[in-house]
Amino acid sequence: MTKKLKLSFWQIINMNVGFFGIQYSFGLQQSAVNPIYDFLGASPDQLPILNLAGPLTGLLIQPIIGALSDKTWLPKFGGRRKPFFFIGAIICSLALFLFPFSSSLWMAAGLLWILDAGNNTAMEPYRAFIADKLDESQQPTGFQTQSFFTGFGQTLANISLFIFPMIFIGTTGKLPTWVFASFFLGAVCSIGSVWWSSHTTKEIPPTNEELEKIKSEKINIFTPFVDIFSAIKDMPKVMWQLALVYLFQWYALFCYWQNSSKSIALSVWNATPKSNPKLYEEAVGWTGLVNGWYNVVTFLVAFALVGFARKYSAKYVHFTCLVLAAIGFLIFPHIENKYLLFPAITGFGIGWASMMGIPYLMVVSNIPKERYGVYMGIINMMIVIPMFIQTITFGYIMKHFLHNDARLAITFAGVLLVISAICTLFIKSKKQSDLPFDSEK
Repeated sequence: MTKKLKLSFWQIINMNVGFFGIQYSFGLQQSAVNPIYDFLGASPDQLPILNLAGPLTGLLIQPIIGALSDKTWLPKFGGRRKPFFFIGAIICSLALFLFPFSSSLWMAAGLLWILDAGNNTAMEPYRAFIADKLDESQQPTGFQTQSFFTGFGQTLANISLFIFPMIFIGTTGKLPTWVFASFFLGAVCSIGSVWWSSHTTKEIPPTNEELEKIKSEKINIFTPFVDIFSAIKDMPKVMWQLALVYLFQWYALFCYWQNSSKSIALSVWNATPKSNPKLYEEAVGWTGLVNGWYNVVTFLVAFALVGFARKYSAKYVHFTCLVLAAIGFLIFPHIENKYLLFPAITGFGIGWASMMGIPYLMVVSNIPKERYGVYMGIINMMIVIPMFIQTITFGYIMKHFLHNDARLAITFAGVLLVISAICTLFIKSKKQSDLPFDSEK
């Protein structure tokens, strides 16, 4: 590949602006989609299976897109990575535009599959885009910029759920009018921000030798899975230990995201979507503000956590952050004053900051550099597999053990985070030193 030139700070910002639109869309998925399911008549035990799109598309699409983009060069369409995240952004924008017109649960669920497929198509090559374009000295800045846009995009998405109901009053079709405003803005942000990055940042062309190799290699849908299975066979023990931590950690997060609005509605307003739709709509807006706050906390503390990890231990920092998040979840369902929700969710904001970067510091020294990419893909699988398990099992747990009470679901999530924190203490990794901050969604 052609020699990499040093980029200015604003050039690095420009190349990552597209990440803002992708994360705005993910923010809507986390905080707005489940309330829309509620407005369309979903029962609490139906929510897990209705969220199946996220884990399955992440599991299937990201490794395929990653392998395809590695072996692609289309100069007329932007290069190696840009064609994929531009196509993903178009799919995402169309799905966001159509989502408010959902007239039934299954229409909304189908559009979520399309939306998540677009998001995953756009996000996977965006990580590689940083490694392609920036040299080692600038890669930490590139990943930190993506981390910033993750917090910024998701924060604005959540705040829109609070502000727009005060501006766009009433209903349109089966859904509140503010839903249209939030999702239309998301559609514009998705395609607009990715267009900006594509327009301002050129990819580095491959050398003649690299181009010949790309043309000579045959690729099919099974190629990435062959690489993944080979890597799993040789996977270091520390990654199996991290997989156990992730099993409880990500199962818990899906429980929170699916039930946070209903928990707040019950504990603060004593309302459900059926008993008092107006009060429930107010609770959804407040949930957006609460979730926006934890994302603000995330990008405020992320860099500090990496400093603590270098000084003390990545393992103990992650353990502490998980405990803080667990305490927040255990307190959350019992809060009746809506303003006290903010200090409670602050613990999760700190935990979320750790989840975005600290686990990678625990495993990176155990991974051979020549297989770094495939093992990062396997870590992504460790994230989505617990989500998939949650979508097919939690409906039964919710109905038969938690009595369809969203507050108990948040408590259950808190208990799982405690278990995850305990499992973290059993991770044995090489000592980390002088590691750059790296972040993943």
